[in-house]
Amino acid sequence: MSDTVLVLNSGSSSIKFGLFEIAAADPILLCKGQLDEHEAKPGLVVKSAAGEDLFETRKDASDAGGGHLFAEVLAFIEDRFGQGRLRAVGHRIVHGGPDHSGPIMLTDEVTMRLEALTPLAPLHQPRCLAPVHTISAIRPALTQIACFDTAYHHSLAPAVSRFAIPRRFEARGIRRYGFHGLSFEYVARRLAEIAPELASKRTIIAHLGNGASLCALRDGRSVDTTMGLTPLDGLVMGTRCGAIDPGVLLYLQQHEKMSVEDVQHLLYHQSGLLGVSGLSADMRTLLASREPAAREAVDLFVFRAAQEIALMATTLEGLDCLVFTGGIGEHAKEIRSAIGERLAWLGVRIDAQANDATRERISDSDSSVDVFVIPTNEEMTIARHCAALLREQHAA
Repeated sequence: MSDTVLVLNSGSSSIKFGLFEIAAADPILLCKGQLDEHEAKPGLVVKSAAGEDLFETRKDASDAGGGHLFAEVLAFIEDRFGQGRLRAVGHRIVHGGPDHSGPIMLTDEVTMRLEALTPLAPLHQPRCLAPVHTISAIRPALTQIACFDTAYHHSLAPAVSRFAIPRRFEARGIRRYGFHGLSFEYVARRLAEIAPELASKRTIIAHLGNGASLCALRDGRSVDTTMGLTPLDGLVMGTRCGAIDPGVLLYLQQHEKMSVEDVQHLLYHQSGLLGVSGLSADMRTLLASREPAAREAVDLFVFRAAQEIALMATTLEGLDCLVFTGGIGEHAKEIRSAIGERLAWLGVRIDAQANDATRERISDSDSSVDVFVIPTNEEMTIARHCAALLREQHAA
């Protein structure tokens, strides 16, 4: 029987996962699911590749620790797909720092180095690494592989990656890294499949969701992105502020007497759409609301996204293709339309009917920029990297 890889994609309160067969040229999804650890009754839901229910269980909160739900996942895989097939567990790790430009086998030493990067992604890094420790405890012999959101942007030119601060800080790793790389990599590959004539063109991918960022691509490679040292930078997000005058942070500490911890909590958890609207971080809720503050939050999101797309076009010296992805990018037709209207001067024309139907290509026939909606699949990207690394290990 063919080998499999379990992919874990850790979010703020849940973990999406997928089991992939890796014998074929491209991994094949066998099942997928979600593991909720922080609910009142933590649970596990598993579905087939087609979305049919396969397995579900709930635990009392007191039983959720110690890897019980992870053990349930592994037990289900072995029972359903046979023992001995699982070769590795692949993890989405948000920050790889300056040293990791590709996937890597996880050892205790590597994991310790990644934990040291937590100050650069305090909201994300611990949640990405927690499953690594759990799997190590319950299956210590099982290979684990880290795949990094920062790796896709590792070759950014110094003018793009550098901050205008004393160079000694850059030597300590203080630079712009960029994130959402696993998503951008998947979408760029998918774009090349459906529109190969655009593979070498000037493209901007807009990953718009609770976390949001842009990536400018030339010849299929990242040349600019909106997130920087941390996932706080760039666009307005669900609860994150995006780019902000650093003087605001000094003011909050010096005159509002806020501690560093208070400022961090404000920027990561109380800002963005939630902070401006005072209502919700969920774009669906804001679009359905008649509250003026909700409308203002949506307008700010659209304004900043269009503004940053224009900045990315400056890096590219033009724009040939714009791709929407992520939860908002894939599902919020109103947001796509509003961003398109603000970018009409760049030649963006969105076909209203195609946009309302969320077709793959939504640009109008007279648009000088090709506009697409491409659902992302970070789990597939991780599975591809794991399969390739395992083949290299076997060949060696």
